[in-house]
Amino acid sequence: MVDHRSVGRFLNGLLVRFVIAGCSFMMSAAALRAAQQGTAVAYSTNDLGMQFASVPAGQFPMGCSEGVKPVECGAEEKPRHTVQITRGFEIGKTEVTQKQWQSVMGSNPSQHKGDDLPVEEVSFQDVQAFLNKLNARNDGFLYRVPTEAEWEYAARADHADQFGGAKVANSLARYAPADDWAWYNVEQTNPVAAKQPNAWGLYDMRGNVNEWVQDWYDPKYYRDSPMADPKGPNTDAAEGGRVVRGGSFHDDGPWLTRVSLRQHFLEDYKHFDLGFRVVREKR
Repeated sequence: MVDHRSVGRFLNGLLVRFVIAGCSFMMSAAALRAAQQGTAVAYSTNDLGMQFASVPAGQFPMGCSEGVKPVECGAEEKPRHTVQITRGFEIGKTEVTQKQWQSVMGSNPSQHKGDDLPVEEVSFQDVQAFLNKLNARNDGFLYRVPTEAEWEYAARADHADQFGGAKVANSLARYAPADDWAWYNVEQTNPVAAKQPNAWGLYDMRGNVNEWVQDWYDPKYYRDSPMADPKGPNTDAAEGGRVVRGGSFHDDGPWLTRVSLRQHFLEDYKHFDLGFRVVREKR
C-alpha cells in the first residue's frame, strides 16, 4: 500500500531542490551578464597597489570607426583594418598615479599635484626609467607600456563605435561638458577612476591625460600593418617620435578623445596633459 505522506514529502523535496537549482542558475546567468557588461570585473594588484584588468585575446577593427563624419577620422587612421591580438594581457585599471610614480621614482614631476591624479609631465624616456625600476623589483612580471594595437583594443572593449561604448550626445560639440566616461574640456587633471569604466573595467582610456604607447609613429603604417600583433614601424620609417593615445582634459571636444585618434611626440617631450598606463605579463 502506498504511503501518501511519504510520497508527498518526496515530491516536496524534489520541488525545493528544483527551485534552489533554478535560483542558482538565474544567479549564475545574472553574474555572467554583469561580467559581460563590465560591472563585475576582477582586478589583480601588485605590491605597490597598482591594479590590473585582464584583457582576452581576440580581434577588432582598428582605425576609423563605423559611421563617423570625415572630420572625425584623419588620414593616419586609415585604412580601417582587422587586427588580431593573439595573447591576452593585463593592463592598468587606471593611468599611473602620482602616488605610484613617487613610490618607484622618489619624486613627482607633475604640474597638478595629487596622490590620485595621473602622473604627467613625463617623457617617453622618463617612462622607460620608471619601468626599468619597476622591473628591477622582480615580482614575477614584466612591465611595459602597451603597443598601439593593444591600447586601442583595450579602449574599444569589444565596441566598434568611436568612443568605446560611451554615450556621447554630440561628438563634434566644442566646449561641451565632459561625458560620463571621460574628462575633457576641464581645467586640469582629475582623480583616476572617477568616471565610468568601459566594458572591460578600464577607467580614463579617453581623456584625463594622453597616454604614451610603445610604437614609433608612421602616418602610413596602417597600409601595411600585419594582422597579428602589430608592433609599429621600425625606426627607419618613423616620423615624429612615439605614438600617444586617448586625448586629455585639455581637449575641448569629445571627438578629440575618440579611441582611433593617433597623436605623436618626440621621446623627450613633456606636457601637463601627458602620462601613461602600464601593461604587465608573467615572466
